[in-house]
Amino acid sequence: MTRGLAGVVVADTALSRVDGERGELVLRGMRVQDAARLGFEALVSHLWGEPVELGAARVQAADLLRRHSWVGGRVATPRVAMDALRAAIGALPEVDDCVLVAAVGVTLAAWVRREDLVPDPALGHAADLLRMIRGESASEAEVEALDAYLCTVVDHGLNASTFAARVVASTGSDHVSAVVAGLGALKGPLHGGAPGPVLDMLDAIGDADRAEPWIRAELAAGRRIMGMGHRVYRVRDPRAAALEGALGRLGADQGRLELARAVERTAERILEAHRPGRKLRANVEFYTATLLEALGVPRAAFTATFAASRVAGWIGHAREQEATGTLIRPRAAYVGPEVAAG
Repeated sequence: MTRGLAGVVVADTALSRVDGERGELVLRGMRVQDAARLGFEALVSHLWGEPVELGAARVQAADLLRRHSWVGGRVATPRVAMDALRAAIGALPEVDDCVLVAAVGVTLAAWVRREDLVPDPALGHAADLLRMIRGESASEAEVEALDAYLCTVVDHGLNASTFAARVVASTGSDHVSAVVAGLGALKGPLHGGAPGPVLDMLDAIGDADRAEPWIRAELAAGRRIMGMGHRVYRVRDPRAAALEGALGRLGADQGRLELARAVERTAERILEAHRPGRKLRANVEFYTATLLEALGVPRAAFTATFAASRVAGWIGHAREQEATGTLIRPRAAYVGPEVAAG
C-alpha cells in the first residue's frame, strides 16, 4: 500500500503561507500582490530578516563560476539550461548566501548568451539580469516587470524542490548542496512545469476566435490545456493575477496579452463543463510565459529563470531547518516479501 505525503505537515515555516481554497499566497505577512511591487532584493531581505545586497555578490559569483565551472570554459556548455545550473552551482565551494543567489542568476545569463559576462554591481538584480541576458540595458518598465516576476515566485510553501532543499539542510550539509537538490527537483516536469508550452498554445491558437475549437480539439485528443490547473489552488492562482498585472503595466504587446486573457476565459469555461468540480483555473505558468516572452527571455530558459528567484526561498527554508536542529527522516511502508518460514 502506497501513501502520498500531499497535505502532510512536516515542518513549520514563517516564509510563506499557501491557501488553496481562498487563492491566497502570503510571503512573511505580505500578500503576493503587494510583494510583487517590492523589488527582489527588498523582498529577500524581508524573507531572510536581514539586509540583502546582490550587486557585489554577482561580481564575486561570476569570478567563482569562471574558476570552478563550465562558465569559465573548462568544459562544454550543457545543452539544457537546468543541467547548466546544476553543474555550475554544484561546482562551487561553500559561499555566502547572497553570492549563492547571485550565482544562479549569473549562470542563467551566461547560458543564454554563451559567453563570459561581467556583472554591473551598480544595477539592481533584475536590471542586471536583463542586461546580461539580452546584451543591452533594460527600460525601467522592463526592470519592474522582471522584479515583479522574481518576487512573485520566490517562495511557495513546502513544494517538492523546497522540501528537497530542506531535507538536505536537515542533515547539516551546506547551502550549495541544498540548492543543487532544489535544482534537481525543479527540473522534473511534474514540479517545474513547462511555461514554454503556454506560448506554443497561444501561437497555435493565434486569434481569440479560434480558442474554443482549438481547446475542444485538445481535450478530445486527451491532452492537457497548458497553464490551467494547480495541485493546491482550487481557484485562480494569485500569482497569475500578479503577473497579469505586471504585464499590463509593462505595456508591451497588448495584443498578445489580450489573446492570453481570451484563451484563459475560454479554457476556464470549457474545462468547467468538461471536468465538473475540478476547478481548473489559470496557474502561475500561464502569465509567466507571456511575461518572460515580452522581456526577451528565451523559452528554453524559463524554468532556469524561475530558479533564479526560487533559490532565495530554498536558502530561507534551509536556514529555518538548520535552526530546528532536526533531521527530516520519513518512514517507508515495507511492501516486499516476508522472510520465508523455516
